[in-house]
Amino acid sequence: VQLQASGGGLVPAGGSLRLSCAFSGRTFSTYVMGWFRQAPGKEREFVAAISRSGTSTVYEDSVKGRFTISRDNAKNTVFLQMNSLKPEDTAVYYCAADPTYNIGLGPGSVLAEKYDYWGQGTLVTVSS
Repeated sequence: VQLQASGGGLVPAGGSLRLSCAFSGRTFSTYVMGWFRQAPGKEREFVAAISRSGTSTVYEDSVKGRFTISRDNAKNTVFLQMNSLKPEDTAVYYCAADPTYNIGLGPGSVLAEKYDYWGQGTLVTVSS
């Protein structure tokens, strides 16, 4: 499995960005997909996850109502639409894939150790 994240950049506070993650190598629709981020000097943290079909999503509290995760199983791509960005959203954003037999999301979907495959990361910088 290979994951290629893109879409990061520099944006002023209050702005928007849309991250994309292209998946290849296996059947995309059999993987739960997640986004994580790591700010300078901090540990990697969960941002959002989406079930195999796209019908279930879960978000970290600080991004609820601002970020939206979605997927296009026909195009093997997962997205993260980020609105109302804040300086504290500045981080490298990583997409990740969890091969699972579960149709929905479980408690483990927020845990980095559940994800077997990771993209290279894309940097998001939000200026104040």
